[in-house]
Amino acid sequence: MNHPIVVGVTGASGAIYAVRLLEVLRAAGRDVHFSISPSGRDVIRQELKLTVDLDHFDASRLRLSEDTETKLNASGRPGELHYFHHQDFMAPMASGSFLTAGMVICPCSGSTLSAVAVGGANNLIQRAAEVHLKERRKLVLVPRETPLSLAHIDNMRRVTEAGATVLPASPGWYQDVHSIRDLVDFIVARICDQFGIEHALTNRWGEK
Repeated sequence: MNHPIVVGVTGASGAIYAVRLLEVLRAAGRDVHFSISPSGRDVIRQELKLTVDLDHFDASRLRLSEDTETKLNASGRPGELHYFHHQDFMAPMASGSFLTAGMVICPCSGSTLSAVAVGGANNLIQRAAEVHLKERRKLVLVPRETPLSLAHIDNMRRVTEAGATVLPASPGWYQDVHSIRDLVDFIVARICDQFGIEHALTNRWGEK
């Protein structure tokens, strides 16, 4: 049985990574439990021109394309998307007793990184990250900030020492890039690799 993957979407630039990740996970047949912070909603609106209502969420509003399945192996069924409000501390992901396959915060804002580093949970995303660290489960943080302050670097060190994986949104250019989608898929592919999810999003080093 595949446990769901938890996805948190926060206010760092790079909302396209989050929406594409949700597409890919579902197309791979993985169930997703996710939450969006108010800043994450604002960035989605600014960068992708997609309107998301956090109080009355409609999954059909978070779509980039219709061709996700063409890049993935057959997975039997699409995964289910379960949305939880960022202030819903009764959500399953707020407890360690709820089993998951891990969590990714994509993109991960500097304030979210700081909260995870010090264990200060002010919303469901931060609480879920705290749970994954204490339960020693996979936690992947995808920051996009640049340049980095010393505080950012120290917080990345702290979360790494606590057991998280810091996966900056720094796409590689060696896989025959033709479009922005190729650069987005590079990062999404690396996230999928962290969770052992098979995909055909990019060529690997040495492959043609």
